[in-house]
Amino acid sequence: MMVKLVSKNFDIPNAHTLEVARNHGRYASLNKLFSMSPDDVTCEVEKSGLRGKGGGGAATGEKWRLIPKNSDKPVYLVINADEGEPGTFKDRQILEFDPHLLLEGIIDSSYAIGAHHAYVYVRGEYVFWINRLQNAIDEAYAAGILGESILGHDYALHVTVHKGAGAYICGEKTALLESLEGKRGHPRLKPKGKEPEWFFGNPTVVNNVETIASVPYIINEGFAAYRAYGTAESPGTMLFGISGQVERPGIYELPYGTSMKEVIYTLCGGIKGGKKLKAVIPGGSSVQILRADEIEGITLDYESLKAHGSALGTGGIIVMDEDVSIPEVMKNLFEFYHHESCGQCTPCREGTGWVDRVLAKIIAGKGTQEDFKTILDACDMLNGKTICVFAPSVAFIAQSYIQKFREEFETLIQ
Repeated sequence: MMVKLVSKNFDIPNAHTLEVARNHGRYASLNKLFSMSPDDVTCEVEKSGLRGKGGGGAATGEKWRLIPKNSDKPVYLVINADEGEPGTFKDRQILEFDPHLLLEGIIDSSYAIGAHHAYVYVRGEYVFWINRLQNAIDEAYAAGILGESILGHDYALHVTVHKGAGAYICGEKTALLESLEGKRGHPRLKPKGKEPEWFFGNPTVVNNVETIASVPYIINEGFAAYRAYGTAESPGTMLFGISGQVERPGIYELPYGTSMKEVIYTLCGGIKGGKKLKAVIPGGSSVQILRADEIEGITLDYESLKAHGSALGTGGIIVMDEDVSIPEVMKNLFEFYHHESCGQCTPCREGTGWVDRVLAKIIAGKGTQEDFKTILDACDMLNGKTICVFAPSVAFIAQSYIQKFREEFETLIQ
């Protein structure tokens, strides 16, 4: 069931060092890369069907195609390593165990889009991982893998690590770019049509760590080798971070289309202590919750989760047993989302607070039936009336928790 395309070197001692990394295949794609044109590289990624692994699942090659041709403006690649989503811890595995894979992917991707400077935006709390990545960058510069001439080829690339300041909203790509420009991390209004992102007014691609780390395999082995895994609509593999009440939590690289039930009960050894499964959050905390009786037939891919009223998100699967209080889980999340709303949009700034306070009232045993209406009214205010998807996601969370576990809330009210 497990496949190791991205995670191949995770278990090799000292694979984060350049010598060991190169002995185990890192930077092997560069010889092939420079024999291809940038357009050939983009075509290969397009044909592989590689999708963004930071939550949205957008087609990577299609995103690269948005960079204008023959522009006199510099092009930038920005790597989103903010990873602030509760329940999500996959990208830091790449930074810790195989940072040279990320750097190889950055070189491949920058060459394809014509970028000569890449930024890696890492959440500020990831001090150990920032240092690990910076050490890898220093090694790559010393070996001539980064700099003015990559391994003697007529191509220059510089990579800079930028440390965030602890704002969850900077995982949203436009807020990340605002922060990278030295401004407050507020999401930008989205354009009507498709266009690249803009960094200081220059065309920019923003991709997730795992997305970029998947590119070397595609260049090395060809698009067909990548498409040999997964499904037609969701090709390849993904790193799934499985936490909560399972016997064997951890990071598992799995082909898209793998059975969720099989993952929980076979790969992860079932529910801890032989207890019953109560609920699953399938893609990081900002997606809709699933009841135990809903996971039958669900596969881990974008289409299946969407058809079952949730989302694959970042692949952070949180498993909850029969003893977990769903109202308390929801309260815990809303404390987080209330705190992390950037405050730019009034519905989000005020609505998350309203829901948080009403949940506190219900959990304290002082709730009324009217409180359900208050929460659902707040969700209506949150959904579709803000600049970014933070508020709609939070609204969907609240609606799914109340809809699927209303009896637990009713018990607290009674």
